[in-house]
Amino acid sequence: MKRLLWLGVGLAVGALVVRKLTRKANEFTPSGIATSLSESAGGLVESMRNFVDDVRDGMHEREQQINQAFAEGELFDQGLTELDRDSQEGNR
Repeated sequence: MKRLLWLGVGLAVGALVVRKLTRKANEFTPSGIATSLSESAGGLVESMRNFVDDVRDGMHEREQQINQAFAEGELFDQGLTELDRDSQEGNR
C-alpha cells in the first residue's frame, strides 16, 4: 500500500515537472518568442502612448497659463526675462 502511495506521488510530481518544462520549452520556440515579443511591443506602445498624452496635457496646461498671464499683462516667466537680459548684455 505504501509503495502504491509513493508511486502515485511520483507520478503526480513527474506530471507537474513535465508540464512546467513543456511550457518553458514552448517559450523558446519561434512562435513562443514571437508571442513574447508582440506582447512586449504592445506594452511598449501603450507606455509611449501614455507618455505622449501626459506631455500633451502638460503642454496644454502651460499654454493656458502663458495665455492667461499674457492677457493680464503679467510677466509669465521670470526665467525668460532673465535670459533675455543676459543675452542683451552679451551683445554689447
